[in-house]
Amino acid sequence: MPVRPPVFTPPFNVVRASHVELTVRDLARSRAFYVDCLGYLVSAEEPEALYLRAVEERNHHSIVLREGQKEQAPAAHALGFKVASDNDLDRAADWFKRRNLPTAFPDVPHQGRTLRTADITGMPLEFYFKMDQGERMLQRYSAYQGARIQRIDHINCFTPDVQASYDFYTELGFRLTEYTETDDTRDPKLWAVWLHRKGNVHDLAFTNGRGPRLHHIGVWTAGTLDILHLCDVMATSGYLANMERGPGRHGISNAFFLYIRDPDGHRIELFTSDYLTVDPDLEPLRWSLTDPQRQTLWGHPAPKSWFEEGSEFPSVPVREPALEARPVVAR
Repeated sequence: MPVRPPVFTPPFNVVRASHVELTVRDLARSRAFYVDCLGYLVSAEEPEALYLRAVEERNHHSIVLREGQKEQAPAAHALGFKVASDNDLDRAADWFKRRNLPTAFPDVPHQGRTLRTADITGMPLEFYFKMDQGERMLQRYSAYQGARIQRIDHINCFTPDVQASYDFYTELGFRLTEYTETDDTRDPKLWAVWLHRKGNVHDLAFTNGRGPRLHHIGVWTAGTLDILHLCDVMATSGYLANMERGPGRHGISNAFFLYIRDPDGHRIELFTSDYLTVDPDLEPLRWSLTDPQRQTLWGHPAPKSWFEEGSEFPSVPVREPALEARPVVAR
């Protein structure tokens, strides 16, 4: 079982997944989708950028939408993580430098001191400690719209080598909660892993596939009825074709879910009702790649697009996966 020993001090303290930056072709069209349909709050609006947060979030943004060149494919520019102190940024920079990975401290709008780097696959990462703050809207119920999204929950990525990504991020202190594995009893291989820092099922997950690419961002809703309400909203406001998978309940994580695509194809998971994982002796749960209840507790397989399509990172080569095992796919 791929479990790191429980007594382990990470090189710096990652608190949680925090934000993503995505390029889009038409900012006005994206604004209509994220704000008018999903119910995101606008923290700042610039001619070529839109900063969004959900109703629980005090940080200035959890999604940045930046208008790119119309002839270029929309992409994921940064995956952001909050650390526990400013000193953790220095420790992080030192750790990445020792591994010959890029480090820079650029001026990032609305964020404090921010480290930009990359993991071993080239996936672009941001680490920061402080961000500008927005008004607390959790109890401003009159402002709730769409799915009444509360906060960002996790980031899920395709990786060409799940084992290598698992080894890299567990060295940073991410802890395994659940995993999918092939059924070869002599030499089982990891197909997907769910890793956390904040104490629920995941802040970061990796799925076997052409990568590195962003598979989806997971955003938290207060309950299942919020997700069902969004289905009705999307079905009656011109976004029926943007509903890719669900609603349903995962076997992995136990979460109730809905996968949707924004106007540029970036995938978002509406997510709720997973479980607590803070106990240091928590035993990770193993799932067979061939178990139909792994994808959905009710046994329904995911569509082919869910296993093949994702958002690329600019200038980061996409590689074929090392593992050729295939999951059950809906026809």
